[in-house]
Amino acid sequence: MKRFERRDFLKKSAIAAAGIGVAGLSACSGKEKNGAPAILTNKTYNWKMVTSWSPHFPILGEGANRLAREIEEMSGGRLKITVYGGGELVPPLESFDAVSQGLAEMGHSASYYWAGKASAAQFFTSLPFGMNTQQTNAWLFYGGGLDLWRELYSNFNLVPFPAGNTGGQMGGWFNKEIHSLSDLKGLKIRLPGFGGKVLNDAGGTAILSPGGEIYINLERGVIDATDWIGPYHDYLMGFHKIAKYYYTPGWHEPTGTLELMVNKSAYDSLSEDLKLIVRNAAYAANTYILAEFDSKNREYLTKLKSESRIEFKRFPDDVLNAFKRSTLEIVSEQAKTDSLSRKIYDSYSNFQKQIHAWSEVSYNNY
Repeated sequence: MKRFERRDFLKKSAIAAAGIGVAGLSACSGKEKNGAPAILTNKTYNWKMVTSWSPHFPILGEGANRLAREIEEMSGGRLKITVYGGGELVPPLESFDAVSQGLAEMGHSASYYWAGKASAAQFFTSLPFGMNTQQTNAWLFYGGGLDLWRELYSNFNLVPFPAGNTGGQMGGWFNKEIHSLSDLKGLKIRLPGFGGKVLNDAGGTAILSPGGEIYINLERGVIDATDWIGPYHDYLMGFHKIAKYYYTPGWHEPTGTLELMVNKSAYDSLSEDLKLIVRNAAYAANTYILAEFDSKNREYLTKLKSESRIEFKRFPDDVLNAFKRSTLEIVSEQAKTDSLSRKIYDSYSNFQKQIHAWSEVSYNNY
């Protein structure tokens, strides 16, 4: 580091350290920098949050409950949120419309469920063979991804926030071994997002269904195979009792960003401090939901290996290579559908290429 750069860096560090003390005094004064009161209004709000998860669903539904509770606590009770699981107020896959239209002020879900309404929304949950969780967060918060997400959702009167992540996922549950692409032909597989389109291209049939319906659909043969998340949830769902093979890697979802979507009109009605509370509560959920998934998956991977007779399998390399080729074609075609899709695709792919170089010399060493 050059001498003047180092001097400038140290100077900024000293100013930042001094600012901590000033910030503490400012917080105690109950004033913003412009002299306005820190709490702009004592008005109370009673909001509804709809979700795509079964009521109190482990980690996902529980995470939505915790998110609502923390917003209420941080706001001193000024913003109270009643959480409705999928099917309690609206069906699980209709929460997007419910929030967009103002039936509920908030929703907790995953953006790739809305591919039929805004195909580019899929980029913000996961992309097959795309960035992992840490890389995706870097793109969202410091690579322009979140700005693009908000630009897309503004067309639907929505404001999105990253609000949880499943982390990398497993490849899915099958009762048939996959030796080649031909083994996928005719299979009906629950698989959302771009991954479902890749499966269709390989000769299978992608089915979209909410989590609460997967077990019964697999048991009754409505679907032949399914993805879900990872060992913890998959164990609780009981898939190891009705499927024989558990595949890896989760090529279709190397990450799984969850969303808090807020009706824009409702959000704009909030005071600035309440907006900040909503935003920071969502960002906290983005951390603790991921941490819980990783911790539980660690434990339940061992349980699946020791308590069940399932066989852990890896998709053959030629199948994965075919999936990757298909992904590139499908995603690039999606980017041609409109100018915003192109902008999102260019932003995502350019960031992925650049951060890959850093990952190669840092995280991949471990």
